[in-house]
Formats: sequence, C-alpha cells, structure tokens
Amino acid sequence: MGQCVTKCKNPTSSLGSKSDAGKSHGKKGGTGGAHKEEVAKSSVDVIFNGTKVSEVTVEGGVAPTLSALDVRRDQSAQDGVSLARIHDMFSCYKDEHEDAILEEGMERFCNDLCVDPAEFKVLVLAWKFQAATMCKFTRREFVDGCKAIQADSIPGICSRFPVLLEESRGEESFKDLYRFTFQFGLDAEQGQRSLQRSIAIALWRLVFTLDSPPVLERWLDFLSDNPCAVRGISRDTWNMFLNFTQSIGQDLSNYSEDEAWPSLFDSFVEWETERRRRERAHEGSETDPPADCEASSMWPGP
Repeated sequence: MGQCVTKCKNPTSSLGSKSDAGKSHGKKGGTGGAHKEEVAKSSVDVIFNGTKVSEVTVEGGVAPTLSALDVRRDQSAQDGVSLARIHDMFSCYKDEHEDAILEEGMERFCNDLCVDPAEFKVLVLAWKFQAATMCKFTRREFVDGCKAIQADSIPGICSRFPVLLEESRGEESFKDLYRFTFQFGLDAEQGQRSLQRSIAIALWRLVFTLDSPPVLERWLDFLSDNPCAVRGISRDTWNMFLNFTQSIGQDLSNYSEDEAWPSLFDSFVEWETERRRRERAHEGSETDPPADCEASSMWPGP
C-alpha cells in the first residue's frame, strides 16, 4: 500500500533491441542521443494505491513523486470517508480551551444525533470510539472512531446506529463492550480502580439495555439495599457478573459457594434465598383461611 508503480507506455521503443543498442553506441553523433532523449521523455502512468493518479512526462527517466494535493486527496477519502469533514464536525463541538469534546459539546452532539446522553446508543458509540472517559471525546478518539464506523457527518453516524446495535449483540462483541463499560465508568483523572456503587448500578442497567438477564434486577436491588456492605465494584466482580448471568439459573439452584465466585456473590445468593423464603411465607399466609372460619365450618348450618 502507498507505493508508486511506474509503467512505461511504449516499452519496445524505449528499450530497443540489442543490435540497435550496439550500433548507436558505436557511432559518434548517431542516434544514441536521440535514443536517450526518447527514454528520458517516456510517458508513464503513476498508480497510487492501485488507482491511476495522472499521466505525466518523466524527465531523466525517474518517476515523479505524488504532489501534496494528491496525498491529501487520498488520505481524506479513505473508503469514502472524508477526514476533512470529520475534523470539521469535531470542531463544531470541541471545547474552546481544550482539543476535546467535553460535557457541553457532548450534549449538543447528542442533541444533533437525536439521542439522550444516557442512552445505550451513546455507550455503543463511545465503545466504537474507544473513549477513555465519560462525557469526553478527544480529537483522536473522535476521528479514529468515525473512521472505524465509516461515518463523517451527523446523518452518517445516525445511519450507522442500527448496524452498531446489531453488532453489540454478538457474543464476543458484547463481552468487549461489557468490559469496556467498566473502564469507561472510572474516573481516570482520580486514578479510580473500582466503580462507585451508584455508578455501577446505572452502568449495569445501561449495558444490559437490549438483553437483560433475569437475575439483573434482583442483583441491583441487593446492591441498593446494602449500601454499607457494598461501597464499590471491583473489575473482577464486574467481569465475573457476566459469567454469573450466563451460567447460573434464574432460581440460583445451581450456584455453588465452592466455585471461585467473588464473596459478594455468596452474600447475594444468601440475600436472595432469604427474600424468596419470606415471599413464599407471605403468600402462604394470605391463602390460608382465618382460624374462625375454619372453626365455624366444623358446625352444621341451621
């Protein structure tokens, strides 16, 4: 890729035969000078990335290099995506003092995309942009991300959403998205290594927007009901929860404490088992008839 390939248009006239070459070199003032001039002015096609760029005359038998304009044109239209338009789009939303789209610009960007900043589509877009921080796109993240999804305009990005959402459903893609979400939720500037409980709960609901596992709401209720016991979510706990949802049944009957689950999962299973026991007891008390009704039924009616 990127190599210039030169091809002589008249190879027979420029190369000549061995006998003709010997005659021309054996005589002064012969056709040798004209022959060299003919070689020097041979017309060539210049091919760049497999496409003919221009037809030029080569002086001295050396192919010319591409002009800066040709290089920029090639770089700005990779696979139909214009880098110039991507940079212009970025400039519409970038911060005045930092070469990045920050919270205010992100809000305008989302408004133009007709999406909510807290919507699953925005998380998927951040995943494709490989954004390091929430509410922020650096220029490189934005440009590389737009190139990755093949879009260089607001309508172009909008048109890619259905494809991106479908891609996120794939097993390997979702696993990558899921792990990205944990890192995305961390405050990189503060050097965080675990998610705050409230942020983790919000991100779990967000990342499972399209396919929510049956146990998710009970898990989030457990986290909400135990604020003192659960202050932060580690990377290991976050990653293992995806395995938990895929391998443990809805009734949790196949859960084993002997397996290498995080201790928080043991606490959750105990909490959920006790909750279900109380729920069954409550349902049973509601269906049992009152004691006085049972006694009266023992006596015959009038």
